[in-house]
Amino acid sequence: MRVQEMRKLVRLRAVELDGTRRRLAACHDVSDLRRVAKRRIPRPVFDYVDGAADEELAVAANVAAFRQWRFLPRVLADVDVVDMSATVLGSALPVPLALGPAGYTRMLHPDGESGAARSAARHGLPYTLSTMAATGIEELAAVAVAGGGSGGAAVAGGAAAGRPDLWFQLYILKDRSQARDLVSRAADNGFGALVVTVDTVVAGNRLRDQRNGLSIPPELSLHTVASVASKPGYWLRLLSGPALDYANFAGRPPTTIRKTADFFDASIDWSDIADLRSRWAGKLIIKGPLGPTDARRAAELGVDGIQLSNHGGRQLDRTVAPADLIAPVREAVGPSVALLVDSGIRHGADVVVALALGADAGVLGRAYLYGLMAGGEAGVDRALDLITRQFRTTMQLLGVTSVAELRKRGRELITREPR
Repeated sequence: MRVQEMRKLVRLRAVELDGTRRRLAACHDVSDLRRVAKRRIPRPVFDYVDGAADEELAVAANVAAFRQWRFLPRVLADVDVVDMSATVLGSALPVPLALGPAGYTRMLHPDGESGAARSAARHGLPYTLSTMAATGIEELAAVAVAGGGSGGAAVAGGAAAGRPDLWFQLYILKDRSQARDLVSRAADNGFGALVVTVDTVVAGNRLRDQRNGLSIPPELSLHTVASVASKPGYWLRLLSGPALDYANFAGRPPTTIRKTADFFDASIDWSDIADLRSRWAGKLIIKGPLGPTDARRAAELGVDGIQLSNHGGRQLDRTVAPADLIAPVREAVGPSVALLVDSGIRHGADVVVALALGADAGVLGRAYLYGLMAGGEAGVDRALDLITRQFRTTMQLLGVTSVAELRKRGRELITREPR
């Protein structure tokens, strides 16, 4: 074959000069984003996201619980047009996903909470701000409304077409007046849902953080000096931005990740949920490893949603995987309570499994945080685009054309792999 003929068959791809876009374009799933993040981020910071409690059995089991299901696809079902939209807690979402809370994400990348919220808004998805965020309630609300950022393949509809859908995650604090103030500020700034985390009465035994000596804000130590030498780009980005601190606990002395749980009240009980229900006019969600009995009690107190979660395995190791709670909790609370699930979602097919089992939506944690570490706001865009694309493809290959159909016929379409 002549050279001229070969040139007609082979075209050289243009070289992408932007390093971030080049790295992200080479990421084709969440595992790729994780690998890039691990290369670019100092080990103590990466371990803060990637690690879990004790032997880290729960975090592995969370992922395995989704992957134990096998699909029973329908063929010849005309899946040329697929409707991925869903209504979750009164919000019309282009895909049944939300971004979960994560503390101190500006330590992962300067874009932090603001970048993740902008990405979520472009994709029409809710973003949940953590009590332990490095960005304040008012600042986040202003940034999210302003929009902008690096851009991405946004999905039409939802919050992208109007006001961002912001949720606030609450730890009930020992200082109850401060907790009430956070709730009031969230309401005043247009946060539509309050997500109350109930599994952090004491700190989980996160061995990676203890071994790394991670503190907030970071302090200079032999570990950090070594990290400066090995990851200079990370430290340059970090030091060029505003000083890091917990926005809601600014001015306190530096504390280890484990000691931050000293802010939380170990005496909380169901009366606190009743009190919050009386104070909060928006949607109220309880987040934790709730079994059928606890879920039923939460519903009786008037919560609007339950977020099945074991904190990504970061609190009590060996806790049951939230994916295994979906069906029994749905049966316990009936169809009127929104059922969300996090912990272990790494692929759009995991979201399909969650909905087939009875959930209304999946909530992302590490999946988008790996993207944030890999490429900031653009990395979150990449994570959301990948999972959305996987969700669509899985629906089409499964032979369903809408989320409504998937939820209605779900148990006909999946089967548990024999153990």
